[in-house]
Amino acid sequence: MDNDEALTPHLKCDVELELVGPNVPTLNKWAANALRALADRLDHDEFEDGFSDVTDGVGKKIGTIYIVYSGVDF
Repeated sequence: MDNDEALTPHLKCDVELELVGPNVPTLNKWAANALRALADRLDHDEFEDGFSDVTDGVGKKIGTIYIVYSGVDF
């Protein structure tokens, strides 16, 4: 790895959702809502390295998000 690449910040983000619902359109809506909420949290720097729970609008766990930052000095 060259010096430029070593100094370039990297982000790895894996999201896993597990939803059960009455029909596919509803599941898609719930998943989209969860992903939008995660995007807002990520945009506001609310995650640190590692796993975090993903919850729905009422606080029920519906999955996990895994975040890893590398090549950065906080």
